[in-house]
Amino acid sequence: MVVHRSQITHNRRSILETMPWSLKRYQHTRDHLHFITFSCYRRQPFLDCARTRNLFESALERTRLGYQFFVTGYVVMPEHVHMLVSEPRRSTLASAIQALKQSVARRLVARDEHFWQMRYYDFNVWSEKKCIEKLRYIHRNPVARGLVQRPEDWAWSSFRHHVTGEPGVVEIESHWTARRRERNRIPLTCSTR
Repeated sequence: MVVHRSQITHNRRSILETMPWSLKRYQHTRDHLHFITFSCYRRQPFLDCARTRNLFESALERTRLGYQFFVTGYVVMPEHVHMLVSEPRRSTLASAIQALKQSVARRLVARDEHFWQMRYYDFNVWSEKKCIEKLRYIHRNPVARGLVQRPEDWAWSSFRHHVTGEPGVVEIESHWTARRRERNRIPLTCSTR
């Protein structure tokens, strides 16, 4: 089936017109976390190999450092990503997510190709109970999808760090990290308060 470019533009326009643009994002509060989800373009499994997932993790760490935010949890799935993050100290969360997505896309696709779906899902996490719920969801995602038998078998998530304190490519904000900072007398480099 051959699809004319005008049909794609029309379809994209009608999808965007039905999206709820009036939704309010609660950002710039610095006292809570954000559960973020974004997907590869048309849910294609562009992150389906170790090389691309490793590249994403490296880009996440560079973005975390550059925008100065905490990552409490994450998982890189073959066609989407979940993250639990703080507000960045530098710029906005939207700018940080955009920079992360662009960084990955520039390394993996040709100039005129799409890698990510537009926009992202942002759920404000106000309580410790909700934080634990979202972390469990993030870490159990590869098991629920049948990619591995146990969460610790999926290398591209924060699960191992939360259980063992094992450092990974992405620095995870946890009690393990706080203890390491105290032991090494490393000051807290960004704050959510």
